[in-house]
Amino acid sequence: MSNTTPSSLPIKNSRSNTDSNSLWSLLMESTYLDQTIVRASIITLLLMLALSSFTKAQTATEIIQQMDQKFRGESSESEITMTIIRPNWERSVSMKSWSKGSDYSLIYITAPARDEGVAYLKRENEIWNWMPSIGRTVKLPPSMMMQSWMGSDFTNDDLVRESSVVIDYTHEFAADSTIDGMDCYKIMLTPKPDAPVVWGRVDIWVTKDELIQLLTNFYDEDGYLINVMKSSDLKEFDGRLLASKCGDADGSMWSWLPMCLSF
Repeated sequence: MSNTTPSSLPIKNSRSNTDSNSLWSLLMESTYLDQTIVRASIITLLLMLALSSFTKAQTATEIIQQMDQKFRGESSESEITMTIIRPNWERSVSMKSWSKGSDYSLIYITAPARDEGVAYLKRENEIWNWMPSIGRTVKLPPSMMMQSWMGSDFTNDDLVRESSVVIDYTHEFAADSTIDGMDCYKIMLTPKPDAPVVWGRVDIWVTKDELIQLLTNFYDEDGYLINVMKSSDLKEFDGRLLASKCGDADGSMWSWLPMCLSF
């Protein structure tokens, strides 16, 4: 008996140590595995957030492109009436408009009689004004783009869109909202360095279903809100749903009837 007991004790201790070591190894492997899973999950989450941010920025640009393309088409011909409303007076200006893409456009004033024949031509980055009263064509310098057009609150830049909302700005999503019962994307436009723009920032609300530019806020370089343009009275023109009226915060209003739109 005395020979058997001592010889069995080391065997028992060896098994106990082996079990403890195995348990410790399993615990360490489990802990390492958990840490690896956590690290992988964090890396995956960061990649998803980065990809989501990139995709969203791209989507904002695509929405602005589609909105602009829907309004312009490849070419267009329109009849437009602008009503200028002031506390003590009101007047209307009628005109015809032709455009080809974003580089060429012509506006010809048809009424009132004193302004009939005045024309504005945009050719790429140049804007020309024909004044029949003096028989001269004047090229508008960039310094005149913020000046009032025909006594309204619209500027020369609003009239001929010298700046491009697609090319001259970067685009970023802001909080979505609902305007006149329509769900809209809010997209903030920030001018690119050296872009030929007159605004410090532009906020555009675009309807989600039809991609119509419903509301636009214009800010100066100091961040002050200068002008607000609101589109309304949606109608179908040549198979496309567009706003038939556009007005600013002070009451000036555009009403246009596209005669021909082509894709």
